[in-house]
This record gives sequence, C-alpha cells and structure tokens, in this order.
Amino acid sequence: MSSKRTILTCLLLLALISTIYSFQPELTRDPAEARAIARQAYIFAYPMLENYRTMSTQVLQFGGFNRFTHFNRLHGPQNRLIVRPNNDTIYSMIWLELSTEPIVISIPEITDRYYSFQLVDMYTHNLAYVGTRATGSDAKTVMIVSPCWEGETPPGIDEVFYSEGNYVYCIVRTGVDSELPGDLQRVLEIQQQYLLQPLSNYYGTPALEELHAVKLPPFDQTVADSAGFIGYFNFLLGQLKIHPSEEALIQSFSKIGIGPNYPFDPDNLTEPVLEAIESAIAEARDEISAMEKEIGIVKDGWSLSERIFGSRERMHGLYLIRATAAHIGLYGNDLEETFYPNCLYDSDGEPLDASRYNYVINFAKEQLPPVDPKGFWSITMYDEEQFLVDNPLNRYSIGDRSELTYGEDGSLVLYLQHESPGESKESNWLPAPDGKFKITMRIYIPLPEGLDPLYCPPAVRKAGVVE
Repeated sequence: MSSKRTILTCLLLLALISTIYSFQPELTRDPAEARAIARQAYIFAYPMLENYRTMSTQVLQFGGFNRFTHFNRLHGPQNRLIVRPNNDTIYSMIWLELSTEPIVISIPEITDRYYSFQLVDMYTHNLAYVGTRATGSDAKTVMIVSPCWEGETPPGIDEVFYSEGNYVYCIVRTGVDSELPGDLQRVLEIQQQYLLQPLSNYYGTPALEELHAVKLPPFDQTVADSAGFIGYFNFLLGQLKIHPSEEALIQSFSKIGIGPNYPFDPDNLTEPVLEAIESAIAEARDEISAMEKEIGIVKDGWSLSERIFGSRERMHGLYLIRATAAHIGLYGNDLEETFYPNCLYDSDGEPLDASRYNYVINFAKEQLPPVDPKGFWSITMYDEEQFLVDNPLNRYSIGDRSELTYGEDGSLVLYLQHESPGESKESNWLPAPDGKFKITMRIYIPLPEGLDPLYCPPAVRKAGVVE
C-alpha cells in the first residue's frame, strides 16, 4: 500500500471513529451521575492535559514539529525554569507529528557514554526506548509511525515503533562528564549526528504534501482546570486510535459531552450538571495530590518511588497513579532506565540544613549504588527552592564518574556541607548552600537487584555543628 493511500485510509478511519462517537446518547441531566463521570474522566485526562500544555508551549518555542532542538550546556545555578534539573546529561527534544507520514531517526554508534531516546505518547506512556540500555551502543535507525500506518518497512530500518496517536514527544539524554575536559564538545558533536527525516526523504522521494492541517487549540490553564477540560480532551481523543480495552470507558464519558473531536458546548449541559462537573474536578485534583503519599516508601530519610512511569502494558488501568506521576514529574523514566531516590531528611528525621550542620553519607562497599557497568550514578545538590547551588568548585553533582577517594576497603564517604571539609577531602565534597537543601540520587541503568527490593542509599548523618 502506498504511503499516500495509507495516510488517507488512516484519516478516513479516524474520521469514522469520530463520526461514530458524534452520535452521542442524550446528555445526562443527573448531577450525581455527571459528578461520578467527570471525576473519573478528569483523572484519566489529566496526564494528557499536562502533556498538551507542554506540547503547545514547546512547539511554539522550538519552531514547530519534527525538528531537533539541541541544548548545548548542562544546567547550572543560573537556570531557573526547571526545578531539580539533572547535571548529568545534555538534552535534545523533538515533538513528532505523524499524521502525514512516519518519521525516521538515525543515531550513530555511541560507545563511550550513556544515552537514551525516550518516546512518550499522548497518554504519557513510555512507548519505547532507544539507547544504551534498550538497544545497545551500535548505530540505529528507527521509524516512528501513527496508529493507522500500514505501509512497508523500508530496508535499513532496525525497529518500528507504533504510537497510539499522532503526537509523540522524544526526549534525548546524552551523558556528559562536566569534570572531564573537552567532554561537552564531544557531546555537541554527537548531537549533530542525530538525524531526523520524514519517510519520504529517507526513500529519496519528494516529501508528501500535508493532507490536512490540524490546528492546535490554544491552551488556557483556567479552561483546563474547569469543565472546559472536556474540549481539550475531545481534541486529543480525535488524534488517537482509542485502545480496545478503553473503548467502553471512553464511551461512558459521552454522557457529559466527551468523545473524539466532539464539539464541546457547556451550554448543552444544565447548570446543576455543570456545577457537579466543577465539583468533581476539585475532588479529582485532591485525589491526585493525596496519591503522592501512596506511590512510594520512605526509608532512612529517603523517598523511594515505585513504578509510576512505564509502557501501556505496565500502566494499564492505573489511571490515578498515571495522573499523580504527571503531577509530580511529567515524563519520568521507567525504573529500569533511571531510579531516583530523593532525600527528605537526615537520620534524626530533621530537614537538611547546612547553615547548622555538616553532613556525611557513609557507603560501605556493599552499599554503593547497584548500577550496570553501562550506566552511572550521581547525587545532585539543590537549594530550598530546588535549584542548583552556586559554589567555588562549580560542582553541582557528584558520583562514580567523579574522581572520588575510596577507602582501602572500598567504602566511600561523601561530604555535604557549605564550607570545604579540607583539601584532602574536597574530591568527595558536594557543596551545599548556607541554609536548607535537598539532594537527589540518580542511578542510570540500575541493576535488577536494585529494583526488587528498591535500593535505599545510606542515611544522611550529621557530622558536626557549623561554628
């Protein structure tokens, strides 16, 4: 089947689905029924709304779909847009739009560092990974396709990834060692070897004309936080091939005006029903916030998040967990890719405060993070507002790629404090602000034994009072 014919077939199928859903049953006039439906629908839609908010902003910021945006430096204290940024990888990003034709991405051989391409669908499922852990270090060429694609896979394509919708977010992390001279330049050279092209270009034929132009509804957070979320939800459902396991669920939402591309008009709902929907949204948001305390465990002062991100198969039916994950950390990795223990307090149950105390983390040899040889681990320092901390060493994270000093028995002591612990210990010093602080450990490609049960770092202990 030709590319153009396949695309037309897909568009007709999506249009047919929208037509089927447009024949709505009579809208409910029962506030109690509307409230129950709206609560469930909002929880289901919440990750999609957060995803769309990000997409609508970044597509404008980055200049459109289907193009790489490469960042050329690690985050530092001057970056104040993203809380708790990592200081381990350089980012590249792409918003893929697949309605016209598949997109082909080519990646060079990368043997000297960690990297990953994380593909996230509109539900916020991690639909696939390409990288050190998932596919190895050899050069790869992959194709990402829309849910209706039925064309032939051309020669030279190593893997084909099917999305459930027309939009896919691709987040690229390429490891860089900030303490290794010249390493940043090496990463910038690798970035330029990442190649993206539509399938027609890959074939060497003229690019397909755009068969339709989908106009993105402008995002308004006030609307998304009200019954107006239904309009955004309907648009996004129209860009998806609804999974068979959720067809009945989406159909049940139709009693409050939800369906693929269904034109939402709040005037079609009675005032008591609209009030019930608004009340349900507030209730759902409370549920999402309350769930934050239930998605992990706290041990020795560390918060250990369980599986809150993953593929459709892994996250199937876990709508409240998926919503909470989007609320606290949109686009998080699968545990197998990266595990993020966050320290909440010290061994005495007190907040970390370097204006009052110096701290240490003592790792016995057998307590060191369980990381695959292809990966690495780090601990990053943040101030009370969750930004990186300016310091005389320009050191914002520390880990197994740093030039650490280990004990003769393989143990490791890290120093977390504002002032230097002394020249002989500075190799193991992670500078803290003169006040309260937070730390996050990142384990890139943790070993299986670090995930079952979840690995917990040693407690952060006071090492003396600041004079």
